Amino acid sequence: MPRENDLILMLVIFGSMAWGIFAPSVGTFLRPYPLYFMMFLLFLSFLSIELPDIGEALAKRWGISIWLAVFKLLILPVLVFFILKVTFPAFALAGLLLSGVSTGVVAPFIATLVGANEPLVLLLVVATSLLTPFTLPLVVKFLAGRNMEISIFAMMRMLAMVIFIPIFLVELLRRTWPPVSSFLLRYRYPTSLVIFAAINLGVFSKYSRYFHQRPGSILSAILMAFFLGGLYFVLGISALWKSRVDNQVASAIILVNVNNVLIIVFAAQFFGPLEATLAALYMIPFFLVIFPLKQFSLRKQA
Repeated sequence: MPRENDLILMLVIFGSMAWGIFAPSVGTFLRPYPLYFMMFLLFLSFLSIELPDIGEALAKRWGISIWLAVFKLLILPVLVFFILKVTFPAFALAGLLLSGVSTGVVAPFIATLVGANEPLVLLLVVATSLLTPFTLPLVVKFLAGRNMEISIFAMMRMLAMVIFIPIFLVELLRRTWPPVSSFLLRYRYPTSLVIFAAINLGVFSKYSRYFHQRPGSILSAILMAFFLGGLYFVLGISALWKSRVDNQVASAIILVNVNNVLIIVFAAQFFGPLEATLAALYMIPFFLVIFPLKQFSLRKQA
């Protein structure tokens, strides 16, 4: 049975999506702020990550870590882009953005639920978060540059601001005011729910007219989100096929549990409604993947 917190999370995520689409006036005043909500969400998530743990994990798993980072940030987005360019060209750029973004900061928590190698997941969260401001704009520019008139430096600046400022503030807070850090960690879950709802209201209210004019786009984006989630799952397992089960599950988490909220904000600023819509609706396979991951882990161990 799903935990009560999981049900509350699903209700908040999908409820705020529907609210933003069908009552857009509610989220009007939130539209300028998703970027800052995202930064605060990352700030809360990085509070649970200790830098010494990252160094220890890297020392023990540097070979696997480098391979997964290269696969996640370079090989995967290129592969997905060309697959979609041939099969579903309208989603090629949206799939590229979702595939090339960093692993989500919720991934270590999911790793504890499904028996994955948590230090490996934690290491890749930090590594891909630090590299994404540089790799994602370059990959997008290289593959889709002919169709874009967006400054690569503007994309780098935006991603760097969103990721590096929260990391800096977390380290500053730990050194200057540890009790506040502990307090924020204690109430991180309900605070994160409020931020998720605010982001969804701001983004979906902005594109409400688009959804009403093209309702079929929602269904097609949901189907594409499940297709990508399944593809990430299979490729994640295959990337470390000869490794231990906990490493294979960790690899799948690293690919499936992407930082789609960052792409929502990123796409809303630099691209169109289709890219933001796919990133937002990816919330569905993002959380539902817990169940096949558990089944895979149990069967392999048996």
